[in-house]
Amino acid sequence: MSLLDRLIALHNRTFSALDAALSDWFLGLAARLIFSSALFFYYFNSGISKLGEGFFGIFNPSAGAYGQILPTIAEAVLYDTSQIAFFPWTIIVILGTVTEIILPFLILFGLVTRLASLAFIGFIAVQTYVDIAFHGLESETIGAVFDQVHNSEILDYRLLSILPLILLILKGPGKASLDYLLTKTIQPSGKLAAA
Repeated sequence: MSLLDRLIALHNRTFSALDAALSDWFLGLAARLIFSSALFFYYFNSGISKLGEGFFGIFNPSAGAYGQILPTIAEAVLYDTSQIAFFPWTIIVILGTVTEIILPFLILFGLVTRLASLAFIGFIAVQTYVDIAFHGLESETIGAVFDQVHNSEILDYRLLSILPLILLILKGPGKASLDYLLTKTIQPSGKLAAA
């Protein structure tokens, strides 16, 4: 056996062993932790900042929430939220706020991970559209694919943000997740598994 054949065999054995050791849990956990460490507090704090006053502030979003999510609607009534129709505008703001608060937790803990990741990609797409269409961003901030600007706030960062979410949709959250624990606890028939 030649030196090249031995190196190829060593390569194949090493990466086969690595794949066998990590495939059931590592990618899902890594994707969730990477997404969460980079964006959990960004989205969670953004959602919290949109809450109105009091215990039921979620149902009475702040004027800033309308300004962030529906800037043209908020500006048209000079940020007087009492002048904004509940349907559809306040419902949209409430859903956006809830999304920013709840989905980061679901992804971090791996609960309904595939659906939460898909919903979050949808949220990021809507957020990107609002930022571009209504907040008057310059082309440098927006960016473009394969341009020489490597850190555009919209395209580059948001493409990188959705990569772990795509991985979670395709591969799932892995064994180190609440989804996995629930599948082991609840049988396909809907009955709890014997302890």
